[in-house]
Amino acid sequence: MEEKAFFTNDAIVLGILMIILAFVFITSTSEKRGWQIFYRYFPPVLACYFFPAIFNSFGIISGEASNLYFVSTRYLLPACLVLLCISIDLKGIINLGPKSLIMFFAATGGIVVGGPIAIIIVSTFAPDLVGGEGSDAVWRGLATVAGSWIGGGANQAAMKEIYGASEDLFASMLLVDIIVGNIWLGFLLYGATISGKIDNWLKADSSAIDDLKNKVENYRASISKMPTLKDTMLVLAAGFGATALAHWGSDLITPFMEQYEDTLRELKLTSLASGFFWLVVLATTIGLFFSFTPVKKLEGVGASRIGSVFIYVLVASIGMKMNIFEIFDNLGLFAIGIIWMLIHVSVLLITAKLVKAPFFFVAVGSQANVGGAASAPVVAAAFSPALAPVGILMAVMGYALGTYGAIVCATLMQTVAP
Repeated sequence: MEEKAFFTNDAIVLGILMIILAFVFITSTSEKRGWQIFYRYFPPVLACYFFPAIFNSFGIISGEASNLYFVSTRYLLPACLVLLCISIDLKGIINLGPKSLIMFFAATGGIVVGGPIAIIIVSTFAPDLVGGEGSDAVWRGLATVAGSWIGGGANQAAMKEIYGASEDLFASMLLVDIIVGNIWLGFLLYGATISGKIDNWLKADSSAIDDLKNKVENYRASISKMPTLKDTMLVLAAGFGATALAHWGSDLITPFMEQYEDTLRELKLTSLASGFFWLVVLATTIGLFFSFTPVKKLEGVGASRIGSVFIYVLVASIGMKMNIFEIFDNLGLFAIGIIWMLIHVSVLLITAKLVKAPFFFVAVGSQANVGGAASAPVVAAAFSPALAPVGILMAVMGYALGTYGAIVCATLMQTVAP
């Protein structure tokens, strides 16, 4: 039986998370040498993610019992997507060239081949770990992880239905999915702070990314002014008004799509029956629409700054879901997940080295698959808030391809499973 957290009131939990975020921002800008050394090796974004994980791991707060992650992903995330897309430069994103797509598909390919290779490797020294019969066959559970790591939660649920993994197996795989994925997210957040060194090793040209970042930042500087209360209210109205519109659209579209659930399942397009999928798509679309209207001028009074606040709250709520000690509860399954993730990473780095792709494309391409819309913009914003829309658009692609890639992966895993 799981022990109850010390603080279960979400008002208290939110206060703790905000204090953690404030503490990180205060200390990370401190001129004291000790803090400067600490954040040189432990970047602020990673701290915002890792400190809540420590609080969760020691039972001070509970990510599982709290509703803050749900609130962050359903309310703050769509508002954040809108506010970060307001100043988007679509032409600049197009000018990023084909390497962004190459790395996205390399990330997908790394997950597709990583699953069966991980099974083959583990079966050589622990065949029982990747065995099982009927609904408890481990490959069926791993198929749900593939759905999550290529697409998202809707794709994961679809894989459970398609391959019939047992409830107990599915629960274990959820831990593998969350913890291994979050460990990799931590590495990506750290990598964003040393991307220049990694780009030198990859011999990559990041000039197109720098041009996009500079162009967006210069535009923001050119229209920047001290915001009044009215300006801030307009920013919040744009963000949460668009969120309301996206929720309304999702509430209309999702039941309509659910009428054709059997057809969508046959076409492997179950994501189209997911309310969260439509919420992300509609919020992103509204943000893109705003970028062609006078609403774009809200960037001058801090639209992206407020959107960045929402992102950091989201980072903290994601971190709050990670329990460091659970890694040791079932090391066998985590061994499979870690080997799988290492193969994914190896494919990414080899591809990046061959095509000389910047680490930004590696990180965002990976997280658009593994983390989806909840964390791909977080990783992109770790490089620069101006680049967050790139993560958003890539994550939407991940949703579209998730079920197809997961089915290929599951078929391969079934073939090689002992």
